[in-house]
Amino acid sequence: MDNKNFEIKKQILDKIKEYDRIIIGRHFRPDGDAVGSTMGFATILRESFPKKEVFVVNEDYSDYVAFLDDDKTVLADEAYADALFVAIDTGTSDRLSNKKYVLAKEIVKIDHHVDNIPYGDISWVEDRRSSACEMIVDFALTFKDELKVTKRAAECLFTGIATDSGRFRFSSTSGETMRLAGYLLDFGLDLETIYSNLYLEEFDYFKFQAYIFGQMKVTENGVAYIVVTREMQKEWNLSNEEASNVISLLNSIKGSIIWLAFIENPFDEEVRVRLRSRFVTINKLAEKYGGGGHECAAGATVHSAEELQCLIDDADAISRDYKANNTGWM
Repeated sequence: MDNKNFEIKKQILDKIKEYDRIIIGRHFRPDGDAVGSTMGFATILRESFPKKEVFVVNEDYSDYVAFLDDDKTVLADEAYADALFVAIDTGTSDRLSNKKYVLAKEIVKIDHHVDNIPYGDISWVEDRRSSACEMIVDFALTFKDELKVTKRAAECLFTGIATDSGRFRFSSTSGETMRLAGYLLDFGLDLETIYSNLYLEEFDYFKFQAYIFGQMKVTENGVAYIVVTREMQKEWNLSNEEASNVISLLNSIKGSIIWLAFIENPFDEEVRVRLRSRFVTINKLAEKYGGGGHECAAGATVHSAEELQCLIDDADAISRDYKANNTGWM
């Protein structure tokens, strides 16, 4: 448990106690951390305050972590008027899946992304954390005499920590991350089932991976990249999640410290970009192209072939400069 930021956590707990209705939301195109943190937090609040109404309300869902039972509750507009809205794992308000958050009486933000555009009446942000789930576990343990963590909550929260930390491989993984994950494991979690849900693939997906390996490219200075075209998405029947997860296929190339996946939008000219790196920081590059994120994991958007090439060139220059001035990279 991290006692840093105790006062802001106490404000959040007091605000939760103040409201009879709490609505929880996260970012659109959710990942394991977004779903795990919201479902885990809701489970803790329902168990701890059985007389309160606690809802998880969003407008899109994830097949990838559907086993966590992403709540598909729909609420009328008037339900927000006297409610507290808790936004988790969402750096900017425009990325919230539930656009009705503006109708809530007050808003609490709990997040682990760089706080470039603050929002919320109360905001607790720790961008050094591996995940929002890690923050929720810390919150629960800070007030362990008042908040009850169940095995179900532990399953959701562990899933989010594991996915957002890259199964504890990313640089955001700290000793605290491991200690909090260990606390969750003590609930008797079935890791084989959790990891099977997360990482087993259909046989056809391995054929797709083989195809991707034939399409990826590497720049002169070691930037690995792939463009997932509309035609590819249609041919391989890819969901948004499957197309975006192509980035994970580029992360093991020796000498490549930056890798990029460009995912064409099936409906317009917008191209989503996922940026990943090791050793070198790439979130500033993402910000240049209308995005942002963590130092080594970020997202952006480009709108033309020319802009796409500019981003690749910028990434290549960053890689070149880093390699020229640092040792120890691989």
